[in-house]
This record gives sequence, C-alpha cells and structure tokens, in this order.
Amino acid sequence: MTGRDLTVADVAAVARDGRQVALDPEAAGRMRASREVIERLVAEGETVYGVTTGFGDLANVRIQPEQVAELQRNLVRSHTAGVGEPLPVDVVRAMLVLRANALAVGLSGVRPGLAELLCGMLNKAVHPVIPSRGSVGASGDLAPLAHLAAVLIGEGMADTPAGPMSGADALRLAGLFPIELGAKEGLALLNGTQLMAGIAALVLHDGKRLAASADVIGAMSLEAMEGTAAAFDEELIAARPHPGQVAAAAHLRALLDGSEIGASHAASPHRLQDAYSIRCMPQVHGAVRDALDQLERVLVVEMNAATDNPLVLPDGRVVSGGNFHGEPIALAIDYAKIALAELASISERRTARLVDAHLSGLPPFLSETPGVSSGLMIVQYTAAALVNEMQTLAHPASVDTIPTSANQEDHVSMGATGAFHLRAVLEAAETVLAIEALCATQGLDFRVPMRPGHGVSRARSTIRERVLHLEEDRSPSPDIAAVRELVHSGALLAAADGS
Repeated sequence: MTGRDLTVADVAAVARDGRQVALDPEAAGRMRASREVIERLVAEGETVYGVTTGFGDLANVRIQPEQVAELQRNLVRSHTAGVGEPLPVDVVRAMLVLRANALAVGLSGVRPGLAELLCGMLNKAVHPVIPSRGSVGASGDLAPLAHLAAVLIGEGMADTPAGPMSGADALRLAGLFPIELGAKEGLALLNGTQLMAGIAALVLHDGKRLAASADVIGAMSLEAMEGTAAAFDEELIAARPHPGQVAAAAHLRALLDGSEIGASHAASPHRLQDAYSIRCMPQVHGAVRDALDQLERVLVVEMNAATDNPLVLPDGRVVSGGNFHGEPIALAIDYAKIALAELASISERRTARLVDAHLSGLPPFLSETPGVSSGLMIVQYTAAALVNEMQTLAHPASVDTIPTSANQEDHVSMGATGAFHLRAVLEAAETVLAIEALCATQGLDFRVPMRPGHGVSRARSTIRERVLHLEEDRSPSPDIAAVRELVHSGALLAAADGS
C-alpha cells in the first residue's frame, strides 16, 4: 500500500479474491512526518479545524487539549447514523483498501498504525457491518466511514469467518488490537469518498468486461439474423476514430471472421444496411467503452489521493480545503450509469428483433412449434422491464443537492446515491444481455448447418454446454440465470475470444 499506484484491478483483487495487503515502508515514513506536525500544533495550542475545534457548523467551538481524544471518539460515535441493508462484503473490503491507501498518501496527519490496522482487518477478514444509506457525498461518505471506523476503536459490529460479532470481539479473535484515536485521527478516517469510489471501482471492473461481452452477444444476434459486417469496415470506422468505436469494431470483425452465414448472403441487395441496433454497434458499444474509460481515469486519481480535511502539506502547513467533495466521481458515475443503461437498451432492441419473425427471418418467438409453444416470447418482456428500470436509475444523482450541517455544507455531490444506482444498472444490464445471448443462441441453432464466425461459434457452444436448445416450452428463468453467470464471470467473453 503506497498511496500512489493502486489500480481498479488491485481493488477488485483485494475486495473479491482476498489478496493480502501491507503498508509500504516509505508511505509509513510520510505518515510519521505528517503526524509529527499535528502533534506539534496540538502541543503549541494552535487552532486547527477538526483537531482543536468542533466540526461542520461547530468549527468555531474551541476544544481544550484534554478533550482532543474525546473529540475524535465522539466524532466516530455521532456519525454512525447509517440505515438500511448492510453493504456487501466486496464493497466493504473495497472501502477498507481505499481508506488505507488514502492514509498512505501521507498528508492526513495520522499514525501509520491506522493504515496498518486497516490492512490487518483485510488480511484477517474482519469486515465492519456498514449500513448502506446515509451518505450525501460531502464531506465524503461520512456515515458509512464512521461505521467502518467504529470497528477500529473496538465498537460497532463486524462480520468475520466465525460469524457476526462486536467489533471488539472481532479484533480480538483476529489477533488485532483496537486503536486509541489521537488528535485528528477520527476525522481522517471519516473524511473521504471511499464508499462511492469503492462501488464505482468494482462496477468498472465488471462493466468493462460487460462492454466487451456485448460485442460478442451482438455479433451472435447479427449472425442469427443474417446481418452484414460491412458497417464494421476498418477504413469506414477510421473516418470517425473514437477510441471505443475503433476497439468495438475491431472486436466485432474478429468475432465474425470465418462466417459461413455472412458469406452466404454477402452479395444480397437486401443486406446492404441493417437496423441501427445491429449496424451501429461500434458506435454505441464504443461510446460505452469511452464512458467507462473516463470513469477509470477519474478513479485512478481518486484512489491515490488524499481526500481528507484539513491536509498536512509537505511544507508543514495544515490547510483546510474540499478534497472530500465527491463531485469528480459523482459526475463520472452518472455518465457511466447512463452508458451502461444504453448498452442494455440497444441489447433489448436486438432481442426484440430476434423474436419478431417479420424482422429476423426466424420462427416466431424462436419457437419450434409456434402457436402451441410461446417459445422465448416473454423473455423480451423481462428485458424491456429491466431497461425501463435502468432508464429511471440513469437519471443523474449529481444534479440534486440538499444542504447539511446548518448550511455550512450547502452543496453536496450525492455521489453515493449515484454509485448505488450504478451497481443496480450494471446488474440489470448483465441480465438484459444474457437474455439477448439466450435468444441469439436459439436463433443460431436455426441457421445450422451454416456456421457463424469462429468467435460466435465458440460463444454459442459455451452457452449450449449450459443451456439446451428450446424444443418445447419450459421455464426460461433458469436458462437466463445460467447465461447471466457466463456473462458475469467473463466465461462467455473468454470463450469467444479464444482466451
């Protein structure tokens, strides 16, 4: 943990795969240097926000030296005001690693022991129970981080391999010791954007894989409906070289390479132009890639930044500012959730075409016995319902603000709300794309013996290993779930790409 080079992949590995972490010695040195500044200022009786004063609108209240430690404990206790369902474990672990890395930057004026305890909790699977609701995204994610900090001081509740228990018992069983907070240390644990950044990092990790998987699934639909790859021509795409568009088109061309289906109708005058949901996949899928890349650029900065207030600058000055404000992430999160909603929207349009015999050239609702059997009619309803829900969730959370702390904190980012919506949009998008993949696979079965492109063929085979061809009506819910797992895990993408 250096405070300087944490990546989205690192966060996912710690949050989900249990990667072990440790504080870098150089980072510990920076932390000690900034801590010395805080201890000197307290000893000299200097006025420093949140160290020798109250918080928020109480910043004009002077704190006596003997009250400094009590101030920090009370801050944590008073801010544990979260409500709602507990956060998932992967989000809690993402928060822990991000908070430790923010402290490792070395500008927060806290002892290395705080970051080391956070690392120890990760390594021993001591996961604070954090209610999900309560953050307005400035001064950071206060209430959620307070519930996290409560366990560090031996309070609150934690989930452990031995089950849920008090924070004190969880630390004791893990061989860890609660920390006695000194000047500024409670504030340093609470001021930050680690909830919204943690959720965003995990969604980004999955979302980039989903965007690439959408190319696979869209290519399957194109082949099932005997579409043309002409619109993915390399020189055509280069005439408008948005990076995502170029990448998506190249991926589609690779997936469709070797297609017997495409070759069979290449000269047909009826196949010059497909509907937008097929023809414009590079443009739409590519724009989604670009939106996710923008979120990654923002997150890489945020994950390796000091989001505390005040900060102890390298020249020894202690300066109050607003690095805790979640607006940079909140805007990027809102952009990303709009993008993922669009990825699902265009997928649902392809599904609708697949089940419409007038548009696909396939049997009605992809049924072997139309009329007697409804086939895959209703899965499109499910996709449509999910897309409608996503369109509602895609409304930007960051355009709303509600003042807090007696109007001292009169503009907030609502980034945590956006992050929760982003995660919900991703989960729905995975299901919508799984439904398209299910329908496209059924459609491809009707094109046998003609073979699709090599990548599409591998994707179809992977799905057929889990889900049988629909000969007669059965519940499609288990089939949707099975395909969704292939999409979510990346197995479908890996098979299609031959990796």
